[in-house]
Amino acid sequence: MVAKNAFLNGISLAYDEVGAGPAVLLVHGFPLNRQMWRPQMAILVAAGYRVIAPDLRGFGGSDVSDGPCDMDLLADDLLELLDHLGIDQAVVVGMSMGGYLLFNLLERYPQRVSAAVFAVTRSVADDEAGRARRKQLADQVIRFGPQVVADSFQELLFAPDTVVDRPRLAAEVYGWMVATASQGLAAGLLAMKQRRDATPLLQAITVPCLSIGADQDRACPLEHPRMIAAGIPGCRLCIIPGAGHMANLEQPGDFNRVLLTFLREIVPTPLNLPGLVCDCSSDHSSGV
Repeated sequence: MVAKNAFLNGISLAYDEVGAGPAVLLVHGFPLNRQMWRPQMAILVAAGYRVIAPDLRGFGGSDVSDGPCDMDLLADDLLELLDHLGIDQAVVVGMSMGGYLLFNLLERYPQRVSAAVFAVTRSVADDEAGRARRKQLADQVIRFGPQVVADSFQELLFAPDTVVDRPRLAAEVYGWMVATASQGLAAGLLAMKQRRDATPLLQAITVPCLSIGADQDRACPLEHPRMIAAGIPGCRLCIIPGAGHMANLEQPGDFNRVLLTFLREIVPTPLNLPGLVCDCSSDHSSGV
């Protein structure tokens, strides 16, 4: 897959765009990049969707901000990318920090989101202690380098069995983190620190929604995906078994079934892949 770049909102933004059909925008988490969506790209394209996966400002192949960075700026980058690609509406899948940006888009540009998938994310803002930790880590990464963030997050990202059974995957993700610019990591931490509480927005969201949790997620406990599903009218909830925070990489088969079942119901395509069925109407803590 050949990466594309576009000069948008004052920076060069790197992204992948493949397929044709209803648009699905995949927004990665912190401290990651668009490579995390590798297990989803091909299957979504095969199911008849146009898939867009950008690197957020400061991550992967995208430029780092010269000045302050907040959630509004990061969300505006995504909006400008949709404009650049001629996309009026997209299904937005936001993982972790990507979920914070999804909430930002729903608050400020709801007409651009046709459906929302909240993956291992939360609606609440950081408490005082959480904000202090992000500020401290932002200071440390500027002083000591990206391995400070990589070491801090490595234990939080995976289920314990994943680290033991799939060390190459854990090492690959660690490599993504240490390759990220310190300035980008610090900017992302401070943007998350300053984000607004999206919980009051939940009951006003009217687009079709899916909340995905993971039963071994140490970064985003299940109370948060459940809170999102309970707060948004008609929102579905699915819990991925045997997965940590990187559920889409750890259990890609289950994650893809959950996602494709939702997409088929809200934005069907002429293509049909048999055997990919999941009942996401309730909390399936023991399976999908």
